[in-house]
Amino acid sequence: MVDRLAGWFATRGWTPFDFQLEVWRAYLAGENGMIHSATGTGKTLAAWMGPLGEWLLENPGTDGKKGHRNDAPGLRVLWITPLRALAADTELSLRLPLEELGVPWTVETRTGDTSQSLRKKQSERLPTTLITTPESFTLMLTRDDAEELFGELRCIVVDEWHELLSTKRGVQTELALARVRRLRPGVKTWGVSATLGNLEDASQTLQGVGAQARIVEGHIAKEIVIDSILPTNITRFPWSGHFGTSMIPPVIRSIEDGGTCLIFTNTRSQAEIWHQSILDNRPDWVDQIGLHHGSLDREVRDRVEADLKEGRLRAVVTTSSLDLGVDFSPVDRVLQLGTPKGVARLLQRAGRSGHRPGAASRVTCVPMHAFELVDIAAARTAAMNGRIENREHLSKPLDVLAQHVVSIAAGSGFRYEAMRDEVRTTVAYRDLTDEEWDWVLDFVVRGGDALRAYPEYRRVVVEDGVYRVTDKDIAKRHRMSIGTIMSDMAMTVQYVTGGRLGTVEESFLARLKPGDRFLFAGKALQFVRISDSTAWVKRAPNLKGAIPRWAGGRLPLSTELAHAIRQELECAKYGELRSSEMELMAPILAVQANWSAIPAEDEFLIEQLETNEGHHLFFYPFEGRLVHEGLAALFAYRISRIQPITFSMACNDYGFELLAPEEAPLAQAIQQGLISPENLIHDIPASLNAAEMAKRQFREIARIAGLVFQGYPGMHKTLKQVQATSGLFYDVFARYDPKNMLLQQADREVLEKQLEKSRLASALARLEGSTILITNPESPTPMAFPILVDRLRDTVTSENITQRIQKLSLKLEKEAG
Repeated sequence: MVDRLAGWFATRGWTPFDFQLEVWRAYLAGENGMIHSATGTGKTLAAWMGPLGEWLLENPGTDGKKGHRNDAPGLRVLWITPLRALAADTELSLRLPLEELGVPWTVETRTGDTSQSLRKKQSERLPTTLITTPESFTLMLTRDDAEELFGELRCIVVDEWHELLSTKRGVQTELALARVRRLRPGVKTWGVSATLGNLEDASQTLQGVGAQARIVEGHIAKEIVIDSILPTNITRFPWSGHFGTSMIPPVIRSIEDGGTCLIFTNTRSQAEIWHQSILDNRPDWVDQIGLHHGSLDREVRDRVEADLKEGRLRAVVTTSSLDLGVDFSPVDRVLQLGTPKGVARLLQRAGRSGHRPGAASRVTCVPMHAFELVDIAAARTAAMNGRIENREHLSKPLDVLAQHVVSIAAGSGFRYEAMRDEVRTTVAYRDLTDEEWDWVLDFVVRGGDALRAYPEYRRVVVEDGVYRVTDKDIAKRHRMSIGTIMSDMAMTVQYVTGGRLGTVEESFLARLKPGDRFLFAGKALQFVRISDSTAWVKRAPNLKGAIPRWAGGRLPLSTELAHAIRQELECAKYGELRSSEMELMAPILAVQANWSAIPAEDEFLIEQLETNEGHHLFFYPFEGRLVHEGLAALFAYRISRIQPITFSMACNDYGFELLAPEEAPLAQAIQQGLISPENLIHDIPASLNAAEMAKRQFREIARIAGLVFQGYPGMHKTLKQVQATSGLFYDVFARYDPKNMLLQQADREVLEKQLEKSRLASALARLEGSTILITNPESPTPMAFPILVDRLRDTVTSENITQRIQKLSLKLEKEAG
């Protein structure tokens, strides 16, 4: 049968790769597995042809004949995709071999974008292959006939598994997979991924505790080119964004070089700005430059994707919304604006170009300020050495478990021990205790200790040992709330004359007054009013106005890239400049070395100096912004225990600043454990407003666990309403049910998600074992300057900040000679 599948490849002028042949043989032998190969090397067909070959073996009389839709069997393959945007493109790829192989299968999608008519049809009969999201997958389990629904299922493929792993959506997928394996023993599971560092752990998490699986790596000789556009002028005291519009002309020249280009940014607001900046310089490209990000309306994104596939666009400015899976063969090159923040992200984006076997993938990085040149050089070295970030699985998020058990109870129901044992087959809940299991059941059956007096929180009832949802209204609200994605509430943006543009976070729109202008969907808009959960706008005459700033705009520097940056700087310390980017950095690094020091990998640099602002301490752990935010608060707290002192704090990916009116007792603090990883569990909450942070985090947990209902379509609650409701629950639990496990989860998630406690602890352990370099420069050094500028931006009005930075930069340049 493998020869038959390879023969189909030959009819299209292709030759299957060895890894594809290995996957087909393994699948036909009944194995589970994980496919890991670079973007554009044929992973989709590697996962797809096995199930087709299995059907052909079982139906030899149809081999080579044209298939007929009326002969299609029921659901045999469930294809899970992390993004709705990938579903349509995946559907086209899966349909490709069916007719020519004579396989009479139907292929359909089921996502939030699926039409009501198709949903109704699927409720009566599912296609042979269903492409769906984790949320829609879970929704299928709420049906009474779930066991019958999966009766013919042979295979589940989880696409882009690295995007789900380490998220609550991944845990949701684990639980759903465990349920289907109970309903349909013997179903095969295959994962597909392009960028993963910890394959063994990722595979085990997908397959479940104790399951055996084959890991197939596609070692395809795919050329990856990572280069950069070097600025012509570089100051020795750089700050974030200081290259500014000077990088627009070379970006335009790169687009003019020919072919189609994807221009990736790290934030949606940056995508809006660059899209408009390109058009300001080349207005004749108005129909040739597209804009694509997650807040734009579905129709707008579909149109851009279609134009991109057909080769009608010169370039598309985008965010991570085009990172994954969608096959854009016409793309010839990729530009990355700013630091990639992670090795896997850079490789993923590089793979968007040359997205076909044998073609080179090229990504050109465009630095926004000088130190991003170090990031680019470090990312290239790490990528070429195969140092890709790990994606760690989550452990026991009880909010997701509470949602899942209500989902199953809303369907066929479950029994206590069988469901507990099923849940424990997942890696996420393999260590679930009986106490935790009992608490979750008590929470969904009686509302827990604090809510047992309120009937609306008794969602599940127990009848003859079977846990079920019997109230139709409760079941309906639950089905509408299934999912683990929690973000700032979004409002529709629509013209007063009609025409929907997309969605913008409510927290941004709430700050606007009638007449305020902002840039969205590549258009200058004027805010009119908010009514019916819609922000009504009209065209603005010009672009003077605010730019939307979406939540999560500051991506954290990954562990692998942070490590690579430390290694790159150590090489520079000893005069080894290994790339054109680092050679360009030579004047900046020379000033840094003369005024202070360039730290080696086993050194921890601390600079202390006095200016007319006060006494500065600059610390350089090179661990990323999130870790530095936690370290800054921790160090300030530990120093203030020795001497009462008030600090102002600022940080970036390289280090952080503590500024005080008087000199801090640095040496004494170091002697008394300033850098020690001990007592973190006590010191971190004490150094921050941990209770308020936990309260904010609890909003997500309360929504997922089913405590907060966000409303029916067209009647969604506002952000303030959801905050107030979840805040009330938090206060009630804290006062009357302090052992509530969801409160404990909120505390854990603050430490891990917002403060990266594990990474912070390992950073402290590394720094404690390092040689401490304390220098006393007379002026802010090149490494200190961008941190200082970040703080100035928060304290100086925007109309004065640019002039003040330029004035300070010129002063320091003069001092440097």
